[in-house]
Amino acid sequence: MWTSAQVPEETNRPLNPRQAAAPRPGRHRKPMTAPKTQKEKASKRKKVLLTILTVVILLGILVTAAYFIKQLIDSKYFFCKSALKFIPLDKACDGTNDCKGGEDEITCVSSFTVNTTFPVRLMMSRQVLQVYSQGQGWRSVCSDNWSEQNTKTACKQLGYTLKPSSTSVPVNTLTSSLKNGRFTAIKPGTTNTPIHQATIDQVCKSGSVVTLSCSDCGQVGTTGRIVGGTDAFIEDWPWQVSLQQGGHHTCGGSLVSPRWVVTAAHCFTGSKKELSRWRVLSGRTYIGTLGGSYVDRIILNGDYDPVRNDYDIALMRLSSPITVGEVRKPVCLPPKAFGLPTSASMAVTGWGYLEEDGKVSPSLQKAFIPLIDQAKCSSPTVYGSAITQRMMCAGLLEGGVDACQGDSGGPLVYLTASQWHLVGVVSWGVGCARERRPGVYCNVEEMLNWIHTVVEVQNTT
Repeated sequence: MWTSAQVPEETNRPLNPRQAAAPRPGRHRKPMTAPKTQKEKASKRKKVLLTILTVVILLGILVTAAYFIKQLIDSKYFFCKSALKFIPLDKACDGTNDCKGGEDEITCVSSFTVNTTFPVRLMMSRQVLQVYSQGQGWRSVCSDNWSEQNTKTACKQLGYTLKPSSTSVPVNTLTSSLKNGRFTAIKPGTTNTPIHQATIDQVCKSGSVVTLSCSDCGQVGTTGRIVGGTDAFIEDWPWQVSLQQGGHHTCGGSLVSPRWVVTAAHCFTGSKKELSRWRVLSGRTYIGTLGGSYVDRIILNGDYDPVRNDYDIALMRLSSPITVGEVRKPVCLPPKAFGLPTSASMAVTGWGYLEEDGKVSPSLQKAFIPLIDQAKCSSPTVYGSAITQRMMCAGLLEGGVDACQGDSGGPLVYLTASQWHLVGVVSWGVGCARERRPGVYCNVEEMLNWIHTVVEVQNTT
């Protein structure tokens, strides 16, 4: 039986219809644009760099402004951390507790008076070792039983030690005062005992005494204001330092060990007694104000007389030792009875005024000046009775070359063989480079007992 096939109706619908994608809001087709040119990219980079540079400059200005604002505040006020308040700087270190817990009276300049005899010294230019005890007095140490460890022990007692060495000198070659003096020798088995406690009086069986060289102090690689001086380089005077308060050069000073500076007591008068205000700049020919070493001790000689400028010496201890090198190196302290020759030529250095009532020199200056006989300097036509045993004079009586303001506390040095010795500390004078008004210096040889005692006491605290 024939049947008719059922034919589907025509339609426009596709056989496999795709689901229509609903349009998403905010999604648009990216417009077709031309790529950026190299010029436009360079311009964009330039704008970024300019922005960064502007930010850096602004930050630099802010940091600089903050630094100078801090310097200005520090020059006038002391900040009490415990109470979070400022007090006038002249109230710090005035003997009255203005901060909670006396914070403003803790880190201050102190004074120290020595009434004892430091028991070890080097004698005369040959640096003969001597020890002292009450009742026995001073005695030269014989070479008998002397060892390398004894050398190290003795030099440690005397302060700055680097590659210490000793030699034996025949007694018959000494000056009469030493040749005819008393002698002592090391007791066996006392290599680490302080030298003055390790000796026993006896005749020198060896016929010789010990001389010491404790360090490479006072040695330089080569070889004045200073009013009438000339430019100098720190490499030739590496012990010279600048003492600065509030970023301003105030005085000079001399490194006598990696941690100790000798200077003048009068540098710390008035409102200059607070330790945190001070920095010690070393290794600089040009004075500068940035950087420097912090200070944790400033000790004035307890006998300092500000009216007469007598005993005008002080010691500063750096918070950490300097690194010894070409531009930083201690000067030697002189031995006792150094015996400067008449009219000895000495050098004075510093950044002080180039002329009376002038300005501080930006670069280090030096001048060579002769020693002036003590009797001549204390004569009525020069300084008269103002000169004491703790003072020495150097310069030209006709004037023209002299230390000046800003040189105070700086070194007066004398060269023997290959070592410079600190013989004087710039102290005072009438004007600068005036006729018959030479510079007056604290006599370091007269202060050796005080210096050695202070360093020993402070190094144990």
